[in-house]
Amino acid sequence: MHTQQTKIYKTLIISIFFAIFTQSIYAIGFLIPMDNSQRNHLKAYGITYWVLQNNFEAQWLLNYRGGSFLFEYNERIKQECDIRGVSYEIIPDARVNAIISQVSHEDENMDIVKLEKAPRIAVYSPKDKLPWDDAVTLALTYAEIAYDVIYDEEIIRGELSKYDWLHLHHEDFTGQYGKFYASYRNAPWYIEQVANAEAQAKAFGFQKVSQLKLHVAKTIKTYIENGGFLFAMCSGTDSFDVALAAEGTDICDVMFDGDPADPQAQNKLDFSKTLAFQNFTLVTNPFEYEFSDIDVTDTRKVKDNEDFFTLFEFSAKWDPVPTMLCQNHTVVVRGFMGQTTAFRKSLIKPTVIIMGENSAHDEARYIHGTHGKGTWTFYGGHDPEDYRHYVGDPPTNLDNHKNSPGYRLILNNVLFPAAKKKPQKT
Repeated sequence: MHTQQTKIYKTLIISIFFAIFTQSIYAIGFLIPMDNSQRNHLKAYGITYWVLQNNFEAQWLLNYRGGSFLFEYNERIKQECDIRGVSYEIIPDARVNAIISQVSHEDENMDIVKLEKAPRIAVYSPKDKLPWDDAVTLALTYAEIAYDVIYDEEIIRGELSKYDWLHLHHEDFTGQYGKFYASYRNAPWYIEQVANAEAQAKAFGFQKVSQLKLHVAKTIKTYIENGGFLFAMCSGTDSFDVALAAEGTDICDVMFDGDPADPQAQNKLDFSKTLAFQNFTLVTNPFEYEFSDIDVTDTRKVKDNEDFFTLFEFSAKWDPVPTMLCQNHTVVVRGFMGQTTAFRKSLIKPTVIIMGENSAHDEARYIHGTHGKGTWTFYGGHDPEDYRHYVGDPPTNLDNHKNSPGYRLILNNVLFPAAKKKPQKT
């Protein structure tokens, strides 16, 4: 009996040793490449988010094969990749060590960033359905990354502090209803939007929608100051700064708030209150689909087939933040239009980092900055895979754009709050 138990024990020990040995040779590393070999770049971000949700370790290999992700091998991760159609490589420990050595070498413009936890994500968006979609919610949904929809009520109730990352849906923080008055003032959706906004403002004790929106903008600014991460696209970018600069000044004409705008509004702007822009000029014409001269949509002379912008290359070891935000499998990205398409470079504050630009036309498309303990990123345009996205157009089917460089920039920002912050180098 004793001999039989010994044999069983020895057999078990050998089996365990063999399993450990074979795993260390063939399955210790799990690499998700983000270069042109990746079948679905967008869902790869969702896999990485899922890995963090399930408390597995994740490393972001900056500038290595398009910003690849490295995990310890786990069968559950492999199964998720198979289900979602994400390319991966199972690599032996020797190759893992070789990759880490290469990325860490001082002569290589690469680095390793540990991703610590799945960020809690909120999208600032009205609950009523509007006749346009939003690229960020499309990206999050396609990548299978969970998010909550919040709006003015939740922010006023103080719920913003529950989230690590906030996206501003196509929004107008100036109280001018997106400057849609000229084209859509008789449209049922526009009439309903105005009625809902006015009712909500009164319910929260504000006389005007512009006052409610200013309060929300200031609350979001405080959220950033306290360590939050803000991402905005299209009119959620410049209208945010216009509202902050115009605090205490009426910039809305009579059809928006019942009384004329202050004729001295331009002279009363306070650019010290803004995040990104300064010295801009308001567009006061209520029939013009524009807030200020920050945006270049109406003045740019760029042909559709020549509309591209270039991502800057940053030092991965010295400037990891913009490096993370620019990870891609190409440095040239197709341009796309929006109410706010791109930013006039002469009006960007000198402390702001320009990460993507069309230098031939002196316009910035992708910018980043800090405020207090937090950061913000502004991205011009409405939908990276729909060059001119009009009101009422159907949403983009991302199954047709699995490797979109423009959408990758959005998802870089989604993972950014998960990164372990390194001490500032001097």
